[in-house]
Amino acid sequence: MSLPSSITLTEAIPGYPVLTIHHTTCLARVALNGAHVMEWAPAGQSPVLYLSPQAVLEPGKPIRGGIPICWPWFNAHPSDATKPMHGIARNRPWTLKKANESEAGVKLMFVLCNDAETHELWPHGFEAQVTILLGQKLEVSLETINKSDSSFVITEALHTYLTVGDISKITVKGLADTDYLDTVGERMMRHQTGDITFDREVDRQYASTGAVTVEDPALGRIITVEKEGSGTTVVWNPWIEKSKRLADLPDEAYHQFLCIEAANAGDSAVTIGPGASHVIRTVVHL
Repeated sequence: MSLPSSITLTEAIPGYPVLTIHHTTCLARVALNGAHVMEWAPAGQSPVLYLSPQAVLEPGKPIRGGIPICWPWFNAHPSDATKPMHGIARNRPWTLKKANESEAGVKLMFVLCNDAETHELWPHGFEAQVTILLGQKLEVSLETINKSDSSFVITEALHTYLTVGDISKITVKGLADTDYLDTVGERMMRHQTGDITFDREVDRQYASTGAVTVEDPALGRIITVEKEGSGTTVVWNPWIEKSKRLADLPDEAYHQFLCIEAANAGDSAVTIGPGASHVIRTVVHL
């Protein structure tokens, strides 16, 4: 495939292809491993996505930062803890099918289909398509197509890492008066009163279909995260102790990022019939 002039294909390490986008609207990098947006910065702005300086760029390994694709299950596998955390999509090489540019930005489309290896972990026929629009806005869509003769159930997330100036000064708006599952310590349902601020580890699954804004006075900006086809919004920051336990994350990195994830988990798990499809989408902009 010939690539537009704003896109170059290089190898971060031998055998690890990465697309680098230099467009008038943005700078970005996308790994074919996981169809993973690693970096994105609109023109004239500092990076919006957070990428750990200790991220592992290695075939078959997830990348800490950017937008990992958690699919076809979110978090631990529901019945087999030996299977990969967050599913199979983020650890596998995807095929680049389309790469186009326009005045508005760059459009990429990746495909992942079932094979013998995926069947061992998830015994269903499928085609997954990821479409990425990179410009003044960042849009990532994941379409799941059921290619089998029976229905299957998925949970999923577009696990977006956002760069922030100081987590202790962040305010997340758009989830007030919403029920959520608190997964820190004992799993417990709680109710959000007011906006979200951070002074401890946060790992929550909100029952929400709406947009969220991240107010960041340290960097002087507001990030908006919109979504479609998603009944769950995950908010995550590992705080002090968990950051120390994550080998691919600096101990003090929790100050510098926040995850706002368009997801379908718990009660918003998606059943897809034979020949049917489902799309989840997230849009990030300043």
